[in-house]
Order: sequence, then C-alpha cells, then structure tokens
Amino acid sequence: QVQLVESGGGLVQAGGSLRLSCAASRRGFSIRAMGWYRQAPGKQRELVAVITSGGSTNYKDSVKGRFTISRDNAKNTVYLQMNSLKPEDTAVYYCNAETMGNSYWGQGTQVTVSS
Repeated sequence: QVQLVESGGGLVQAGGSLRLSCAASRRGFSIRAMGWYRQAPGKQRELVAVITSGGSTNYKDSVKGRFTISRDNAKNTVYLQMNSLKPEDTAVYYCNAETMGNSYWGQGTQVTVSS
C-alpha cells in the first residue's frame, strides 16, 4: 500500500502563489510516477502535472510556465509550485502515485483563487 498525505492548499488572490506537497509512504513498492490532478465543481478530474522517477515532466497546457512539479525521491515527496494563480485554477487538488499495476490517491486539498 502507498499512503499519500497532501498539504499546502488554501485561499490566495489572483496572481499569488501556493506550494503543494505530497508525501508518500511506501512499503516495498517502487513508485514510478507522481502527479497532481484537480477537480473543480461540476467538472471531471484532470491532470495538472506529472513527474516520473527519472525526472521527466508533463503539464496541462493551461499551467505551463506557471506551475512547476518537482520530486524528492529520497523523501518520496512531490511538490507543485503554483505561481500566477488564476480564478480558474480553483479546485480540489489530488496527489497521485503510480506503481506497477496500481494507482493511489491522496485525500485532496482545496485551492481557492479569488479575483
């Protein structure tokens, strides 16, 4: 099993910044990729950013240049630095970890951007 504990959400004004963290506890499993997804009210969950164990990254187009995903493999922790936040970034953000054959989710953290 992999347990994911997220932190760092909150309320921020448009143009502001937040940093999300997700710490993964693992028992004998190799985590291949970690990422952040988000779900706004009435919308489907969508990929925001993902990073592999090798450091390759992929971003949703609308966050490129504003968000940066990084990973500390020694701490099994993934971060999402969010700059120049917009009201449309408001959502519950979920951490995800992929192992061989399984996908794990955090409990979610609310990010609210006021205009």
